Amino acid sequence: MRVHLCAVGRLRSGPERDLIDDYTTRFDRSGRALSLGPLTEHEVEDKRGGGMSAEAELLSRAIPAGALLVTLDERGALVSSPEFAAMLVRWRDGGRQDLAFVIGGADGIDPGLRARADASISFGKMVWPHMLVRVMLCEQLYRAASILAGAPYHRA
Repeated sequence: MRVHLCAVGRLRSGPERDLIDDYTTRFDRSGRALSLGPLTEHEVEDKRGGGMSAEAELLSRAIPAGALLVTLDERGALVSSPEFAAMLVRWRDGGRQDLAFVIGGADGIDPGLRARADASISFGKMVWPHMLVRVMLCEQLYRAASILAGAPYHRA
């Protein structure tokens, strides 16, 4: 199952980019044997200042047709790392070829796009900068693959 990270904003070089690249490489390596990955990033940017609705249109175009859509949203479900790993397996075994995680911009995700989501998850009740959410998602994808592979990375 191919995994897509669809996010508002362009991430330049720096510590966040380095972390995302590292966790993406780790996920791609460990996920391959589990039929998870590769992880592909799709960055969109609303240069006209159209707000959430314009961002939603750009994000919609970045989401592969037929992909299972998961939003990262503060109103989403709180799941543990093992639960997240189990969700990936369920989606993969359900025959989905593509899984798209959507991360909105500073104002969040447009309600219309949020309503189309098959699932919504949260990294806690706090609001996180969208660039850090990308890092956290990539780390959790790698952690999920490690859990599923029985690797010692996840110690709970």
